[in-house]
Amino acid sequence: MKKASIKIGIAALVLLTWLSACKLENIPNPNAPDQINLENGGATLNDLRLLAAGCESVLRVDMEFHFWTVSIVGREYWDLRNTDPRYTGELLGKGGGGLDDNGFLTTRSYSARYRAVRTAWVQIHAAQTSPATLTPAQRNGFIGHARTLIAYSLLLELNRQYTNGIRVEVENPDRLGPFVSYADALRAIRQILDQAYNELNGAQFLFTSTLGNVERVRQFNRAIAARVAMYQNDKGAMRTALQQTWLNLDGPMDEGVYYVFGAGGNNLLNPLYTVPFQTAYVAHPQFVANAEPGDQRFIKKTTKLATPFSTDGLSGDVQVTMLASNTAPFPIIRNEELILMWAEANIGHNNAEAVKAINKVRKAAGLGDYTGPTDDAALVNRLLHERRYSLFGEGHRWIDMRRYNRLNQIPTDRPGDVVHEKFPRPIFDQP
Repeated sequence: MKKASIKIGIAALVLLTWLSACKLENIPNPNAPDQINLENGGATLNDLRLLAAGCESVLRVDMEFHFWTVSIVGREYWDLRNTDPRYTGELLGKGGGGLDDNGFLTTRSYSARYRAVRTAWVQIHAAQTSPATLTPAQRNGFIGHARTLIAYSLLLELNRQYTNGIRVEVENPDRLGPFVSYADALRAIRQILDQAYNELNGAQFLFTSTLGNVERVRQFNRAIAARVAMYQNDKGAMRTALQQTWLNLDGPMDEGVYYVFGAGGNNLLNPLYTVPFQTAYVAHPQFVANAEPGDQRFIKKTTKLATPFSTDGLSGDVQVTMLASNTAPFPIIRNEELILMWAEANIGHNNAEAVKAINKVRKAAGLGDYTGPTDDAALVNRLLHERRYSLFGEGHRWIDMRRYNRLNQIPTDRPGDVVHEKFPRPIFDQP
């Protein structure tokens, strides 16, 4: 045994000496462009098209960890699959516990959002330096598209990090900008969106986007700008931005921009799909109890179970079934949300218009008109109710309650449970 150890030690020393004497040069891939080449004047038109498709594809990576976590923390639904105790423990603040800054519930979404941002920056640099014969409008199509996705991705993680703030300046991965406050990050994201909107003005797409044509992407840009203005409580800016979207009080509620999935090669299945009567995601009992009879929003997104799902002291008999299949698209933003933002933007400005918008949503859900008080406070209460059911599972309830200082109204489920205000900054990105 001793001789064997000596031989292994000598072999390791020889290998180490050999490796230290060798220097591997960076050899370009002769069969495909690398990232450095793409960003520094080596991107062909086909490369740019692939980058645009890749940006939208990467946007979907680990997106479920964003929507799962914010929905569970906000008590829209519970994950009772029993695949990991943290879904019913950590996310619900079991026993007063906090969120792990090194756990997957924190790190997966954070990493994925910045991965999407980094991919979009590659697309911007590639489009700026590409030797391909492109008109300014065509070049701006690639740039404005990517910059809009940067803003959207940053906004998703900012809403999880909240007062922790985020890094906004990440164009150079070797020289990252500082963490900025929630308010400063919102301002920066709004500026990114405005810059992208100007780039998309008169732009031309030489690629196929799952988001839509160039005009729809410009409208999508303004829809996200309206969200940012909403978080800033800037109702005037909300109204201006919304008027530049596909907002239509009489239009289909589901018209919008979606994450798109598929079963073919190089594609992804929708990870948010729940198999009816099998996948143990259940609507929070308070969400079930407060639903109005005949509300199609509730009926279409849930399934009544004969036997409840139960685990870890939690039990529910109404399953979440938002999607028809594992290839169904998932909404990024829809006309229904735009209408509700229009209602919110008019509260305190034109309450009759706010009620009109609310009633358009209620009518589409098979409900009668709202006939209650129309003062500002009453309309905010009504708005939050409508957003709760219209946008169930789409990542808004927890944020809505927080921005109205109502986290204390989100129910806790067991003695000692807490409602988290924000997610911790991942340990790998501590300053």
